[in-house]
Amino acid sequence: MSEARRLEALAAQWLVRREEPDWSQRQQDELNAWLDESMAHKAAFWRLEHGWREADRIAAVAPPPSRRTSSWMSYLPRLTALAASLLIAAGLGFIMLPARPQPVLAAKTDIGQRRLLELGDGSRIEMNTRSAIRAQVGRDEREVWIDKGEVYFEVFHDSGHPFVVHAGDRRVTVLGTKFSVRRDRDRVIVSVAEGKVRVDDESADAPARQSVITAGDIAIARGASMLITQKSEEKVSDQLAWRNGILRFDQQPLGEVIAEFNRYNLSQIAVSDPAVAQMRMGGVFQPGNVDAFLRLLEDAYGLHVSRSGETIKISR
Repeated sequence: MSEARRLEALAAQWLVRREEPDWSQRQQDELNAWLDESMAHKAAFWRLEHGWREADRIAAVAPPPSRRTSSWMSYLPRLTALAASLLIAAGLGFIMLPARPQPVLAAKTDIGQRRLLELGDGSRIEMNTRSAIRAQVGRDEREVWIDKGEVYFEVFHDSGHPFVVHAGDRRVTVLGTKFSVRRDRDRVIVSVAEGKVRVDDESADAPARQSVITAGDIAIARGASMLITQKSEEKVSDQLAWRNGILRFDQQPLGEVIAEFNRYNLSQIAVSDPAVAQMRMGGVFQPGNVDAFLRLLEDAYGLHVSRSGETIKISR
């Protein structure tokens, strides 16, 4: 058995064990330790885990097992999908992972940091503040996982190999275009600057649904809901202003503006008065220049600013 097949088999065993009702924290620690041993372990596990989630979508629409059916039957569709992939690997000589898998890239940015990456297929990505990604991109596969934060993509066109971005329960698929994906916990925002992308809901308990958005569109997804604002190139430009080292606001609530500033700075601004948080403001700011922003709040809006360590409070 080749090393790649051996790793895939081990990853499948871990996935099945993790579904058992008696899965413990000790076993989770053992899995984490196995994943940390090498990026090859992570690559095998992540790829099979993605297939497991896809099988979840099948299980979600299948009829529920009867009371007389044993508990392991509840995830039979996923076991079937995994078993099929492993049997095909053994019988036909290929597996889900390529024989020479592309290296998995893991990258992150700290507070206020941006990072530009060149990918193996000719695509370019730019990471915004407080972002973390994993990527497996080469000639035959092009996938990126956004664990948190915001990333701008310039995707090299390859009609035979779609570029796929995973962000929480959303999957964004493109052939070649320019767009950004932002993930804040369960909220995902997709802004398209050029071309078009398809956004799919990958939730295991959600029916299959997808939306195609084009240049000037912004999709905001949370849970089972997705709102699309259409044909607003100016709003997309505002969303992407961070790429030029600025933040641009157009009559947005002060609470939203403050939340953006907090993404880029160790000092955190807080406002407790709901009326103050709903005040509208606009302008162009440097995200790291908190003092200039605070002076504007004092001089132009007559607000009071007080500091306590890294906490800044705004009040009337």
